[in-house]
Amino acid sequence: MGIETSVAWRELRAHFEQIAELQLNQLFVDDPQRAKDLSLEDQGLFLDYSKNRVTRESIDLLVKLADEARLLSAIQDMFSGEKINKTEGRAVLHTALRAPKSSCIELDGIDVVPQVHAVLDKMAGFSEAIRSGQWQGFTGKPIRNVINIGIGGSDLGPSMACEALRAYSQRNLNVQFVSNVDASDFAEAVQGLNADETLFIVCSKTFTTDETLTNARTARSWLLKQLVDESAIAKHFVAVSTNTEEVQTFGIDPQNMFGFWDWVGGRYSLCSSVGLALMVSIGATHFRAMLGGFHAMDEHFKIAPLAQNMPVLMALLGIWYNNFFAAETHAILPYDNYLKHFPAYFQQGDMESNGKYIDKSGTEVAVQTGPIVWGQAGTNGQHAFYQLLHQGTKLVPADFIGFAQSHNPTLDHHDKLMANFFAQTQALAFGKSSQTLADEGVDAALIPHRTFTGNRPTNTLMAEKLTPFVLGQLIALYEHKIFAQGVIWNVFSFDQWGVELGKSLAVEILQQLQSDEVSNANVDASTAQLMARYRKDRAAS
Repeated sequence: MGIETSVAWRELRAHFEQIAELQLNQLFVDDPQRAKDLSLEDQGLFLDYSKNRVTRESIDLLVKLADEARLLSAIQDMFSGEKINKTEGRAVLHTALRAPKSSCIELDGIDVVPQVHAVLDKMAGFSEAIRSGQWQGFTGKPIRNVINIGIGGSDLGPSMACEALRAYSQRNLNVQFVSNVDASDFAEAVQGLNADETLFIVCSKTFTTDETLTNARTARSWLLKQLVDESAIAKHFVAVSTNTEEVQTFGIDPQNMFGFWDWVGGRYSLCSSVGLALMVSIGATHFRAMLGGFHAMDEHFKIAPLAQNMPVLMALLGIWYNNFFAAETHAILPYDNYLKHFPAYFQQGDMESNGKYIDKSGTEVAVQTGPIVWGQAGTNGQHAFYQLLHQGTKLVPADFIGFAQSHNPTLDHHDKLMANFFAQTQALAFGKSSQTLADEGVDAALIPHRTFTGNRPTNTLMAEKLTPFVLGQLIALYEHKIFAQGVIWNVFSFDQWGVELGKSLAVEILQQLQSDEVSNANVDASTAQLMARYRKDRAAS
């Protein structure tokens, strides 16, 4: 039985039909306390959700829905190490990666916290050796370039966070990321670099991920072309992996391998050794401050009542728009250029987690699940897609993220940035009526084109400044929002079987493309035609 059969869902459907046409303008007029009452703060992170098309009754019914889905029990199961990733038979304990040393989190009777901190301490020692110049390359030069080779969670998290915390980075270190199997990604990353000043971090849990190992082998060839001696590999490559044998076969010293665990999902792995490149960039102190922000939000999610729980409220509002207003997308709009990769990070975080049409019982779901997540940093987005947000035919709920202080205070730049930040949510909520335009003397023929209906919902998240701690809070907030939605939709949020079919077909097609004999076995007519075109044009080159 899906959540759509619950009492709360039926009540929400009836309630939706009653209030669907309510206007935010009127809701604020009728309730002078609305902005204050529909806001929430936790350790400096402030959420204003008053510009949503909800009443207090809406929130009560949504919380009732979470209760009927047994969300509190699911939260407890995750934090206690229950194997809630049932299709893979694994626990989901990324929260243990940011737990303080004094914590005790047991999995199969073993406290995992000491293991986590042992790896963190090893990462800290290595990072300091790179940052201080103590670690020297094959020719005795210090490392100036660090290139992380990974894909998916082994790339998106650390690359997003490195950009987000660039203000805290050691500026004489050039930290880059290579993920795409397109050779151009690697070629541009190493353009103009000296091999004897370059370190590669190869991130692959199994050390068999095709794209990652292809790029790693190319990096190996590039390095040896300059340094010649095979023993140079040990000074210029380290691994984030669990496969000691494959790491050693590659030529990496097992002492320079940083492990993690099968209870860490790829898109939740930033706080593990997958974040090594980030720690090299910002140092262990700032990295641990980020872990503190993660842990603060973990604790809030675990203990706050549902009606005052930031991730839960954001999850419920997302369900409200997705399942009742039929909004199919959700925009994340950070007004801080350092967070320009944050929307892309949570494209993976959300769409890989809840992009599922099969529920936990193995049957097809009866409601829409994960939304399409997208976004861009403001104010650039305003000159790209905000026209559709304001006057398009699609309803796009959006999260606006902003900060009171800039890392680069220059003239009045930040005031102008934040003026736009505040203005956009006001315009989306309240619009501009045709009567107001008429009163202003606007030509009658132009009034329909310049009318803004408003009533477009937004959440606003604010903090004093984008610090490592705040970044940790924000990431954990969205992680837990996604988890809460998965619980309510009754899908497994921690597997990603949907990425497997294309990968396995690619292996078969690659064998055919590289064979001397032309074969189109097991491919459809369209794909066979495209492969023939590729072979023809490849030969012409």
